Amino acid sequence: MKKIISTIYILISCVMLANASNTPTDSIVKADLEYELKCGINIGGTAPWSMPREIRSIESYNPRFNGVIEGDITHWMSTNSHWGISTGIRIEVKSMNTGANVKSYKTEVIDDGSKVSGYWTGYVNTKYSTTLLSVPVMANYRLNDRWKFRAGMYLSYALNREFTGYVTDGYLREGTPIGQKLQFTDGKRGTYDFSGNLRRLQPGVQFGASWLANKHLCVNADMEFGVNNIFESNFKTVTFNMYPIYLNLGWGYRF
Repeated sequence: MKKIISTIYILISCVMLANASNTPTDSIVKADLEYELKCGINIGGTAPWSMPREIRSIESYNPRFNGVIEGDITHWMSTNSHWGISTGIRIEVKSMNTGANVKSYKTEVIDDGSKVSGYWTGYVNTKYSTTLLSVPVMANYRLNDRWKFRAGMYLSYALNREFTGYVTDGYLREGTPIGQKLQFTDGKRGTYDFSGNLRRLQPGVQFGASWLANKHLCVNADMEFGVNNIFESNFKTVTFNMYPIYLNLGWGYRF
């Protein structure tokens, strides 16, 4: 899925750049309806709003390539109105790889083929990835022919979900923080997979702006915040909530 999105992203980018006109913006004829095709990347991660006490240090962070493809339609209140409403369809990837040192971090790992729950102290590596079909609904304000601002909400549906990783260089207290100690040293790892516990529906809020470089080509920036924990409400293995927080940067072609 990521390879397909990356290929489409590159092709659309080439078409936009090849067809972008150098016609000055003062020749733009404002219309009630405005159509736009967008490409971009998501930069950010999925994390708690504040650092949990269990996480002592972040050792590595890889945002990976998070491509975004979106088609939007904006309806302005009238031909020369500053206000409008927009919606569309967005296919996007939100993913990251992280490594951290933790203490008394509640988790569940596979040890010699068996699941063991407890409190981990040591190194933990996590891979998070999801491909989303998102529908934004935004209020738009057109400052002038070049600048447009927007804010609203979106609802995403996860087409695929992955939350996997491993622990090593530490020990697991089985059951409770003072339970039996299981050592994971000398390269020994315990793995985990919580992919099936991720929510399918992920609502959020979004705000951003666009700058029109010429008659058709524009530069876009949007900040997206998930409002729900990425895990289902009945999942208690990870004790703190995690939210997708991403900045979408890219460009668009207005028809």
